Amino acid sequence: MTKLKVDKSGSLKLPPEIYRPLGDEPLEVISASASHLLLGRPEAEGPVLISGVLEEGSVTDLLSYFNMFRKTGILTIELEGGLKELYFQQGEIVFATSTFASEDLGEVLFSLGKIEQDTLLELRLLVSKNISLGKLLVERGAVAPKDLWLAARSQVEHIIYTLFSADVGGFYFRSLPIEQEQILRLSMSTQNIIMEGLRRLDERALFMRKIVSLDYFPLETGKEATDLTQSEARLMNVAQAGQRVARDLFRLIGLREFDGMRILFGLIERRLIRMEDTPTTEIEGMLGQILAAYNSLFKVVFARVVKVSPEFPQEVAQSLRDLPQPYSFVLRDVELQDDGTLDGHRIVANLVGLEEGDKKKLLADALCEVAFTETMALRRDLDSEQARPLISRVQEVTTKIRDMIGRNG
Repeated sequence: MTKLKVDKSGSLKLPPEIYRPLGDEPLEVISASASHLLLGRPEAEGPVLISGVLEEGSVTDLLSYFNMFRKTGILTIELEGGLKELYFQQGEIVFATSTFASEDLGEVLFSLGKIEQDTLLELRLLVSKNISLGKLLVERGAVAPKDLWLAARSQVEHIIYTLFSADVGGFYFRSLPIEQEQILRLSMSTQNIIMEGLRRLDERALFMRKIVSLDYFPLETGKEATDLTQSEARLMNVAQAGQRVARDLFRLIGLREFDGMRILFGLIERRLIRMEDTPTTEIEGMLGQILAAYNSLFKVVFARVVKVSPEFPQEVAQSLRDLPQPYSFVLRDVELQDDGTLDGHRIVANLVGLEEGDKKKLLADALCEVAFTETMALRRDLDSEQARPLISRVQEVTTKIRDMIGRNG
């Protein structure tokens, strides 16, 4: 959260990302105390009626309030890494949007097994202000209209349910009429959604006692399995090798995260699956070579730069989130590890479904983009004598990988 300070003359300097959207229209002091200041435009269309800070359990109270008093408008919730918007009509949630990549409509369709990743990547590149991903999917015949509608409803419900665990952030509510095209008929009322969200929150806590982390690797124990459901059998099958983390297994077999956790928890309870914190095998082939070469480079650069620039890890992490397509597709959900390397198994899982040649090129190009970003930090934070050998190493690794792909392409 941005920290601001009023100077001795009473002036308050706002950063560009805050003052630019406000424009030049005058603001009024709506509410103030020794602990807060609320400015706004009460006469503007869609004025902010309520704003505040999220605390544990406050999402439930917010939804109940807007439902009880039959409010119509948009509730914006700002969280670390993105924001969500819930659309209310007469107290009922009728739509929701999210800027989190994992809650994108394309990701929902992929997780439900309705589209392959190579098709999704191809169509993402064609998305513009005038044509949405959903429209492209239907026009190109990649997804049936019914499947798109079901995925959109699943997306909205997922956006809402994942809010119940939020306890840090801010929110504000604008009173606005909701346009008809923004209304999506959900399967439950707002009150039922609240009860389901709380139930899922409790069950998730129970599931995670056994699962530990969705970044752990499920592995068959070898115990004989009987009376498995279709979903359990599919999860057991893809978990045999112990090379994919839990969240990627869910995607592979078309399970939404909560459903996958429930099934995985049941298999662990029956001692058919155990969770490992590391993969059972290394990444093989050229993908493994590309990852090893770049991770070795990232490790060296990280160790050198972080000594003089402690904020370097945060900068790299932010750059991973801000990468353009198709690099953000390759590196989605990939976190910077403590030594500056990237989780190769997560990256390889993101490439599942693509042609082998496309995997190699996309991986090399994405990691080259990360290396370029780190090169700028080298030039900025180190003197020329310190930076020169590291920059040369970046160039050597990039050239080596491109030559490798060219010979084997």
